[in-house]
Amino acid sequence: MLQSIEQRIQSIINNLLPKTAIEGKFGTPKTLHEQLERYHTPGISIAVINNFEIEWARGFGLCEAGTSREVTTDTLFQAGSISKPVFALALMRLVQEGILNLDEDVNSYLTSWRVPANGEWQPCVTLRQLLSHTAGMTAQGFYGYHVSAPLPTTIQVLNGELPANSEKVEVNVIPGLNYRYSGGGMVVAQQVLVDVLKKPFPEIMHELVLQPLGMSNSTYQQPLSTDWAIKAATAHPINGTPLGGKYFIYPEMAAAGLWSTPTDLAKLGIEIMQVLHGKSTGLLSKETIEEMLHPQTEQSQGANGLFFALGFAGNGTGDGSYFFHDGTNIGFIASTRFYSRIGKGIVIMLNSNEGEPLREEIMKAIALEYDYPDAFPQERKTVTLSQLDSYSGVYLTKSGLQFKVINRDDNLFLECQQQPLLQLFPTSELEFFAKAVNANISFEKDNTGNITVMILNQAGVMSLRPQADKYIRAEKIK
Repeated sequence: MLQSIEQRIQSIINNLLPKTAIEGKFGTPKTLHEQLERYHTPGISIAVINNFEIEWARGFGLCEAGTSREVTTDTLFQAGSISKPVFALALMRLVQEGILNLDEDVNSYLTSWRVPANGEWQPCVTLRQLLSHTAGMTAQGFYGYHVSAPLPTTIQVLNGELPANSEKVEVNVIPGLNYRYSGGGMVVAQQVLVDVLKKPFPEIMHELVLQPLGMSNSTYQQPLSTDWAIKAATAHPINGTPLGGKYFIYPEMAAAGLWSTPTDLAKLGIEIMQVLHGKSTGLLSKETIEEMLHPQTEQSQGANGLFFALGFAGNGTGDGSYFFHDGTNIGFIASTRFYSRIGKGIVIMLNSNEGEPLREEIMKAIALEYDYPDAFPQERKTVTLSQLDSYSGVYLTKSGLQFKVINRDDNLFLECQQQPLLQLFPTSELEFFAKAVNANISFEKDNTGNITVMILNQAGVMSLRPQADKYIRAEKIK
């Protein structure tokens, strides 16, 4: 029997699974009310997409601690860096229309500012590089401004000039060779749109993206006008204390300036997923969206399927593949995740920086309720190995740290200093892991097939030496 939507909502908000320090293990289920209190988070807003439509959206808690104003589906939250992929849609509209070229030097478009030269060397930076964070530009993120503080112009932000509180935006590595996240690069692209279209940036975004998608509760206005401000949640950076002035202002609008709701961001996600399934509404073509959602260079690809594309990032494989972006401003956190193959998605926005674990717990609860392919960590498959004695022995690091590997009743164990024996579970002939701690162990063979090296890799290793290896390598001595 199918559950009602209300039953699904109750199942989600009453079964949040807190993470533990051990990978793949979770604590006792908690309620949303308990976790809002635990993480000093006054309010949260959620939208859930199922079968390519918004199945439900709801607000929980308060817009501001100590008040009675409740979060509704119309309450505005700062989207943080989710501003970037929404902005990328506007830029890609102009690319699709032939007004801009992804691979043209942006200095050919800029009139009010130029990417600065480094001495006699003038770097060439393209929109493709800016949107994929491979332009080699500085200024990873921005700090925001108190409502009573003087606000810099975009040009002052780019130049790092007072009253800007961020560094100068410039190229300090060769463009196109490395991935390095840069909010500064997005502000450069923002200025491209302003210089080409000769309109205020919030107006450009309204015309190119927000209005066509029916995102009536979204704006890039910084600061907010009075009619928008009355719908805005208050920021709570720490301890559930409202921020003086209610929220910070972000003149770096393309990078961090979007105010929105989960419902509006869900509309955007549905549009993209529909286009990918051949149901375009005319905003962007399937070819343009596909261009936006694939890694642009080898440097844009990480481990386990993670990659950065044009504005959006992506992860997963098969039906579990999704495109996404997260956002954090002072006192606000947000996440989007859209599974284009199966027409599902989640948008979460909350008004507390301490609420980051809660965001992940809600994501997990929704994924479990709606049977997402990656809802729960897959248990590692172990294999049965013979000749476990070949692994047994004493292993020594260059610094003198000693390990023993012991075969006991056809199970392998690791002995380290005065710790109890730690059982190792094989996933292949040379790869093992421990269930009791976050550790992976691999072995190496010499040319004759004998085990000669053990490598221990532990999650959370902190090195005191820059560029030091994040694993322990020990050679077998007997």
